[in-house]
Amino acid sequence: MIDLETMAAEAVKRAIDLGATDAECTIMEGEEFSAAIRMREVESLKEAGSRAAGIRVLVGTHGGSSYTSDLTPEGIATMVRGALDLAKITSEDPFAGMPDTSELGARPEDLGLYDDAIERMETEWKIAQAKRAEEVAFSTDVRIQNSEGAGFESYVGRRVFVNSRGFCGTYRTSSCGLSVSTVAKQNGSMERDYWYTSARAASRLESPEEVGRRAAERAVRRLNPRKIPTQKAAIVFEPRTARALLGDLFDAVNGGAIYRHASFLAGKLGEKIAAKSLTVIDDPTLPGLFGSQPFDDEGVVCRRTVVIEKGVLRSYLLNSYSARKLGLKTTGNASRGITGNAGVGPGNFFIEAGEQSSESIIRSLPSGLYVTELIGADTNTVTGDYSSGAAGLWIENGELAYPVSEITIAGNMKQMLMDLGVASDLEFRGSIASPTLLIPEMTISGQ
Repeated sequence: MIDLETMAAEAVKRAIDLGATDAECTIMEGEEFSAAIRMREVESLKEAGSRAAGIRVLVGTHGGSSYTSDLTPEGIATMVRGALDLAKITSEDPFAGMPDTSELGARPEDLGLYDDAIERMETEWKIAQAKRAEEVAFSTDVRIQNSEGAGFESYVGRRVFVNSRGFCGTYRTSSCGLSVSTVAKQNGSMERDYWYTSARAASRLESPEEVGRRAAERAVRRLNPRKIPTQKAAIVFEPRTARALLGDLFDAVNGGAIYRHASFLAGKLGEKIAAKSLTVIDDPTLPGLFGSQPFDDEGVVCRRTVVIEKGVLRSYLLNSYSARKLGLKTTGNASRGITGNAGVGPGNFFIEAGEQSSESIIRSLPSGLYVTELIGADTNTVTGDYSSGAAGLWIENGELAYPVSEITIAGNMKQMLMDLGVASDLEFRGSIASPTLLIPEMTISGQ
């Protein structure tokens, strides 16, 4: 087996020997699998392995990056020379640099990022899981008459990171997922929906029976949608659509947007910017979740960051570059692929669960919209203006009454955050997670 840590360290040393003042090298390898099933037949299979290295060098405050999939000594040498050549022609950036040595490190505990059971899964079993999920969807309701496909995916990999300031770290990851998308038909109405499950550990996947049943039920409940008039009404975002809304909030607390003054939250640290019910946390130290890792993509030890605490903005999310631009400290949120300058990414970015159940929130509303799908959402991070096509279920007298579609919902994030209600049904299906959210009033554009 190739010693990837030694390879990365030698690439960094070569860069320093050739004139770089600082250097950092990332090497990634992995094996991925995917099976796509449609109408009970295997539509496609993919098994692929990959291995690549990337290096970023600094010559003073001039930076350059390069990458390669050729991990021979010659390929690594060419990669290093390419990055140094680019550094000679790039513009000077006074904020360019590596993290302080005091910030480097890795979490010592096992974060549950790798499950060898995923590596042992057999191809036939994975295909059978996808077929079973689709079959259950068909058998759940006679109105499920078509399928857009079911799929099973898995991945196992390793990431190595070394820099010229003495940091060397590595960790393994795994993941698997099962999904199915169904089409329901009745009286000329045709609607689709889907359900999925994903996890870093095989034992945490939902069963194909659960995935198929929920996909079918979600499609069927959308049949024969009604149109509703333009109005102002309460909006309830189910967890799946609430995650998209939280993703827009992440963009607003991203240090890159803050130093560019491209966020409505710029200059708001320490101020009340949301309802007391809202606490937002970024925590890459939670075991077994998709946003967890022992160190960020600059080698900075990961840590829990309270972003919003009971409505008060406590922190932005920062890598070392955005931190220097803002005169702050990195929060350990550097994120990148194999090469290039690091951006800012989430760890496990989530809204802390509230006390009220989603059912009680719905029961409290005389009318409103329960949003199950967002279409072409558009958020202006500078002004906070928000609009999106939507579909869902109309709430009447505290109950989900009938499906609605072909509408647009609109509001402004500043006011939406101030009015927010938070339910208790937090669940993690990715690195961004949210419970059900209530906005007491938004504009619905309908008939």
